[in-house]
Amino acid sequence: MIKKLSYIIFLIVGCINAQVSLDVSTIEVDQPVTITVDTNNFADTNCNGLNNPSKVYMHSGIGDNSNAFGFNVIGNWGQDDGVGEMTNNGDGTFSITITPQTYYSLSQAQADAATQMGVVFRNADGTAELKDEGCNDYIFPVGSVKINLNNPSSTPIVLESGDDLTISATIAYQGSVTVQGSFEVFYNNVSVATDTCGFPTCSTTIPNITESGTVKFVGSPSNTTDTGEISFEVLVISTTTEQNIPAGLEDGINYDVDPTKATLVLSAPNKEYIQVAGSFNNYNPDNSYAMKRDPSTGKYWLELTGLTPNQIETYQYWVFDLDPPANSPSLVKTADPYSTLVLSPFDDPWIPAASYPNLPTYPAGQEREVTVLQTAQTPYNWQVTNFTKPKKEDLIVYELLVRDFDADRNYQDVIDKIDYFKSLNINAIELMPVMEFEGNESWGYNTSFHRALDKFYGTEDKLKELIDVCHQNGIAVILDLALNHAFGRNPMVRMWMNDPDGDGWGEPNSQNPYFNVTPTHTYNVGYDFDHSNPRTKDYTKSVIKHWIEEFHIDGFRWDLTKGFTQNCTSGDEGCTNSYQQDRVDVLREYVDYSWSLDPYHYAIFEHLGSDSEEQQWANYRIGETIPKGVMMWKEMWNDYKNLGNGSAANISGMGSNEHGFTMKRALGYPESHDKDRVMYEMVTFGASNGSYDITDLNTALTRMSTIGATSIMIPGPKMLWHFAELGMDISIWTCDNGVVNTDYDGNNDGDCKLSTKPQPQWVNNWTSDPNRSQVFNDWARLNDLKINEDVFEGDYSIDSGDLTPRIFIWNDAIPATELKNVVILANFDLTAQNIVPDFPYTGTWYDLMDETNSTSINVTNTAATINIPAGEFRIFGNALPQSLSTTSFDVEDSIKLYPNPTKTTFSVNIKLNNVSIIDVSGKEIKSFNGDFEKGHTFNVEGISEGLYLIQLENENGQSSTQKLIIN
Repeated sequence: MIKKLSYIIFLIVGCINAQVSLDVSTIEVDQPVTITVDTNNFADTNCNGLNNPSKVYMHSGIGDNSNAFGFNVIGNWGQDDGVGEMTNNGDGTFSITITPQTYYSLSQAQADAATQMGVVFRNADGTAELKDEGCNDYIFPVGSVKINLNNPSSTPIVLESGDDLTISATIAYQGSVTVQGSFEVFYNNVSVATDTCGFPTCSTTIPNITESGTVKFVGSPSNTTDTGEISFEVLVISTTTEQNIPAGLEDGINYDVDPTKATLVLSAPNKEYIQVAGSFNNYNPDNSYAMKRDPSTGKYWLELTGLTPNQIETYQYWVFDLDPPANSPSLVKTADPYSTLVLSPFDDPWIPAASYPNLPTYPAGQEREVTVLQTAQTPYNWQVTNFTKPKKEDLIVYELLVRDFDADRNYQDVIDKIDYFKSLNINAIELMPVMEFEGNESWGYNTSFHRALDKFYGTEDKLKELIDVCHQNGIAVILDLALNHAFGRNPMVRMWMNDPDGDGWGEPNSQNPYFNVTPTHTYNVGYDFDHSNPRTKDYTKSVIKHWIEEFHIDGFRWDLTKGFTQNCTSGDEGCTNSYQQDRVDVLREYVDYSWSLDPYHYAIFEHLGSDSEEQQWANYRIGETIPKGVMMWKEMWNDYKNLGNGSAANISGMGSNEHGFTMKRALGYPESHDKDRVMYEMVTFGASNGSYDITDLNTALTRMSTIGATSIMIPGPKMLWHFAELGMDISIWTCDNGVVNTDYDGNNDGDCKLSTKPQPQWVNNWTSDPNRSQVFNDWARLNDLKINEDVFEGDYSIDSGDLTPRIFIWNDAIPATELKNVVILANFDLTAQNIVPDFPYTGTWYDLMDETNSTSINVTNTAATINIPAGEFRIFGNALPQSLSTTSFDVEDSIKLYPNPTKTTFSVNIKLNNVSIIDVSGKEIKSFNGDFEKGHTFNVEGISEGLYLIQLENENGQSSTQKLIIN
């Protein structure tokens, strides 16, 4: 949005006469001015009687050229009432500071028309006054000479060599009054035109401009020597060279085998000329840095040569448009939309050096983002190159916002907690968006560069290390991908934007090949991508390829997939939520491309729509040798929140059967980043019967274990929102000052939803809190069962709708002697309940939550009730678990820690060299080093109660990690 430019040259007012002075050269109506009167050495006349007064008042007004007091007058003549009183400076001078528009209470129309102030100075009772030397009121002009440029309407102006340039402007004097006058025009400081104005417009033409330069327009009102000026840049471009693009090049940076070369490629339809400005030409490009255009594809390209291997360079594209749409700029300076690393003047100064060491310096004198280019980079040394992904049916996805995971808010924090994740037995981490987003402390859904890593969390190598470490520990990594929309910093928005006020930001214009001018669905934020456009599809596929191939990402969670249709309007929610074939087709095209790169790639859609449409993705290509199918987010927050609070609810939607998915592709969850914490709901709104109160913290924590049992164990992939496993009870509506947004009603978005949240789970050592760690331990056990027992890949039925849901799980492919049937009973009531288990058959049933495998019941009547206390659950299996995850040395010995649990000591049934005790946060609590014989006793007195990891190393250097409970 280019502003109509107004530049001002001020009159040097200084002293009005020997007695009165101003601290500004020109009085402006909306700016402060200090007026000072000097009462020393007066020549006493009939209009100049202020001689050593004790007080001085300014009696004044403001108006237009017809009456300097016409709009308003301030002062009460002869009254010593403080109105208009000036400050005694102690040296015979008196001053007053006013902003005229405020002081005289002017309307905007009066402020625009004000051209004069009338002033008289007096003593306290009005018996002596000061006027000018002619005994007239002081009249101060308001406003100065202003030049308003009418043509060109936007600057800088872009011309082809030999073009003429027509210039027109008006001269305004003292306020907004347009006056007659004369002008002179300079080009590169050489006078090229002098003329008078044909009132009210001054105009001239500069012919045959062949080189870039600066236009300066100097104007002067008639009958004055006062002047004003305005300047703007003219950019002369040459003809773009048409030349075939070398084979095999892609959009963005193409590094050459020769580390002194790199080729840049940019798609920019409707643009006539593009230069590359960078550190390699001091951001002062000449025609040798003009990009060539491929005649068949229209793509622009330029080979850079003479680069220093491994040296960091930066660059922008300077994109020219000779005939832009109305209100659109003729020049946009932008980073490469395909950047993999950008520097930002808006965000980089606040990125901690500890998170991003040696952050490249943003180039001085530039504006907006620049792209980083570096040849001969050392590739990351991957330790795992053939990671085997967990089966979709077994996924326990841990949704994680790096910003709110730990105090440093970086990838290293997450790496340091790898043992925490292992102890919880999750097998996938989903990172909320980590691509370059606007600002630093964000959720990341305001993505501006989808292929670039946001630097606030750390370096590319550090993210790769995180992924590598996860893969070393059997944990997949999924990225949250926001490709429904982008915001104003995105280069593909800015290259084709409406920008009527010229601030360099705007919304997509009618020529934009990537974005819709108006959203085509109800739920849009930012600017809406047009996914029917081949260019948008190419860009999206490049994003997919980059993260899969460069970062070994295992899957994407696609944000707001309802936005991938072109069939609706922003006001038609019915259309947005109904079946749209174009949306089905384009999203299939994207997952097909993902699977072409990685046949085991995870695709997760946040669609939250109708089953008929979701089935098209969930059941897609599931019959192949490597079964495909898209996992669909299944939000069950309201139902689990109600159960937690003591209200009846139906949880059948947590599984795939309810939605007609042929395979288990419903990724169910009781809470996520978009909904408030179930724990917060319970401790804030939970029911009570007097003796049992859900708002009691420990009571609510007990119910969180039951939430886990009735959600995680239902066959199909499941998701946890970080720290639910510790009973996180801080509302997502919590503001920076700790106050929960008062507008919160359980449904709408509060003002503080995106605010950075505190870290009590680590600060207050929740992992050592017996009640919170019990939730962790229970969920860890549930995850372990879910992942490792084949029964949970079988079928199921859910009996729910009241406060005592029952879940029946079975797998008829498993022999009767193994765990093939599971019955889950839960009581969300406020009192103990006798629940009919309806076991499928009689016999011995085992409590699967008992890690010692010692608790069982003999069922002789499958309908005999089982008493379950309020808020608790039971999980029974027809046989003991066979395959819970254990780690062991590559030796024949079966490792045992005993006693386990323990209070004071434990022993190990093998010979050891080193033993370390690690808490669930990953911190080493105690270590033992030496040669320890089989059965050696290790003392753990003084260590707090809780679950610990015991890292064991034998004499051959082999290691194993076991669990130990200290109680």
